[in-house]
Order: sequence, then structure tokens, then C-alpha cells
Amino acid sequence: MASLPLEGITVVSLEQAVAAPFATRQLADLGARVIKIERPGPGDFARGYDESVHGQSSYFVWLNRSKESLTLDIKTRGGREVLEKLLGKADVFVQNLAPGAARRLHLGADELAARHPSLIVCDISGYGNTGPWAHRKAYDLLVQCETGVVSLTGSPEEAAKVGISIADIAAGMYAYSGILTALYERQATRRARAVEVSLFESLSEWMGSPAYYTAYSGNQPARVGAQHATIAPYGPYSAADKVTVLLAIQNEREWASFCDVFLGDASLAADRRFHRNSARVAHREELNAIVSARFAELDAASAVALLDSAKVANSRLNSVSEYWDHPVLSGRDRWRDVVTPGGSVKALLPPATLSGVSPRMDPVPWVGEHSDSVLRELGYEDAAISGLRADGAV
Repeated sequence: MASLPLEGITVVSLEQAVAAPFATRQLADLGARVIKIERPGPGDFARGYDESVHGQSSYFVWLNRSKESLTLDIKTRGGREVLEKLLGKADVFVQNLAPGAARRLHLGADELAARHPSLIVCDISGYGNTGPWAHRKAYDLLVQCETGVVSLTGSPEEAAKVGISIADIAAGMYAYSGILTALYERQATRRARAVEVSLFESLSEWMGSPAYYTAYSGNQPARVGAQHATIAPYGPYSAADKVTVLLAIQNEREWASFCDVFLGDASLAADRRFHRNSARVAHREELNAIVSARFAELDAASAVALLDSAKVANSRLNSVSEYWDHPVLSGRDRWRDVVTPGGSVKALLPPATLSGVSPRMDPVPWVGEHSDSVLRELGYEDAAISGLRADGAV
């Protein structure tokens, strides 16, 4: 088997919840050794979110495969000593503690750079380490609200959050790419740059299109449920057999083909209410009435066949269970088995496929599973490890 790209890289992570664990799991997928520091006893509080996966949390199983779990109370002298020894051997340190906690523990990027010049430090926070909101706690839904995402999502009558943790996921992705960039630069220049990522700024980047649209048009995109706020027709329609089919028109060529092949009225393409996208958005209700009437004449299979014939992109509105059994995932051999403390589970391969490289898909650890082995590696004898446990440091 080919070696993994990040083999030989050691990551120490004071991580919890979603953003930092997502970043470090992706590093582990590529072969990095990730030592996850957890609280003695309960560990990462995300372990307790639910018990849905063989008694384990769905979030934790998703985010923590291929890691080593070391329990440490870093507020104790013994715990801090262990952490300092780990950082002396590490390439990357990641933390997403509560606001200001890292600095109070002398784990800020500047202090760590002085003690460990080759260490890449990645801080993940809610609103940044500086600025007027540096002290504020931030969770995914709060950041969705602060960035305006929730104001764009839902029906005209009611706003809604996005159904997955997009602020955390965005921050985890930018932390991951930032760390990779810093590793690349360190290799080229021997300079270790710190990486700072906030949930707010990560999701702000994803708000680019509606932010520009609002700032320069003077109008915020409307909440239109599963339809597209600024493109039409683009969204769900109910076929005669009550199956929901979504379609997406991206350009005028597709619109003309849709009118001719699917709607059976080529003249609609030039109708002044619908002759360009902005006009179709302005007359969305009239357009939806026409499209919905046509869908009501067709079962889903016939509708999809016509849309395919017109070369108009379309999909079914799948449930999560239907997605889980999706033929693309099985047909492309994307599933692997991963061991968890409660049993084996299916896990998807990472989305980026590197030619000739099989990603690491090792077990999800139980709390403190690797504490003794990591401590022995740092030079602690059994008696010293027992002393750390007696002091509550491990």
C-alpha cells in the first residue's frame, strides 16, 4: 500500500464538539497521527450528544475515527507538563476551547511560538481572537443567525436553520486547508505560521452571493423554501404520483429546451414574463403555476424522463434513509467499515480521492484509550502514570 501524504506529521488537538474534530479527522484520513486530548471521565462533550450509533454519539463517530485519545486535565501541573512534552514533539497544535481559555493557559499562538518555534498553531474560535466579540461564545445555530443564513432559509412565513452544522463544518474545512497550507510553507521555508479560523468568518465567506445581491440590488433574496431565491424555475414540484421532483434551469438554452420538450410550448421561452431569469423570478408564481400543472399530468418517472430528454438537471427529494442507500455511493464503492467502541459502522471515504492512495479508516477511540501508550512514549513509567491518575491529571 502506498504511504499516506501526511505520514510522519503529529497533531495534538485540544478539541471538542465539531469544528476542530472535523479538521483533525481529515488530517488523520491523510495519515497524520492525531492525539486527541479529552477531559478525564466524560471526554469530549460531543460523546454525549446522543447514543444512536451502537451507544455512541452520531457526531462523535463521524468526526473522530483514526485518532488516539489521551485524557488530560490541563489545569493541573501534571497535565500541563504532559501537554508541554507532547507539543515539543508535535508538528501541529489545534484548539477550539472557550473564548480566552487558551491564552489563560499560556497556550496562545505567540507564547507557543516562543517555546516551540516549529509548531504550527491553529486556533478555532467563534468570532476571532481579537475584536469586539472575541469574548463571546458561539455555537452553530447562533452563527447561522448572526451571519444572516437563517434569514434566507425556510418559507416566506417562517425562517429555519440549515439542517446540518454548516458553521462548524465551514470552520473545520478552513482550519484543515489552513493547516495544510502552513505545513507546505514550513516545508519550503522552515517558517511555522499560526492559523486562525472563526466560525463567523468562515460562514461569512459562504454568504458571499446573497451578501453581494443584497448590498448592490437593495433587496435581500426572499425565503422561498426549497426553491432558489434568485433563479427560476429551480426547485421542487409534485408529480401526479405525489413524488417530489426537483429541477434546475441554469441558462437560457436550458430554459428554451424545457419549454419545448417538457412543457410542450416552445413559445413560452420568449414570453416577456419569462424571457430571462430575472423576469422569471419576478413572475415566479405565474411560472410555478404553469410548471406545476404540467407535473400534475405526469408521474415522477415520466417527468424525469422528459427532463432528461430536455437535458435539464433534476433529482428526487430523498430522505436521509434513501440517501444512505444511494446507488452512486454503492456503485462507486465509497463505503468502508470502521470500528467504534460499540461495534462496526459504515463510513464514507473522504470526498477528495488521491490517485493510488487509500485513506486511513481506523477505529473511533474510547475515552482515554491511548493514555498509557502515549505517556509511556513520553518517558513516563507505570508508577508515574499511576501518580498522574491519583492527582486527577489523567
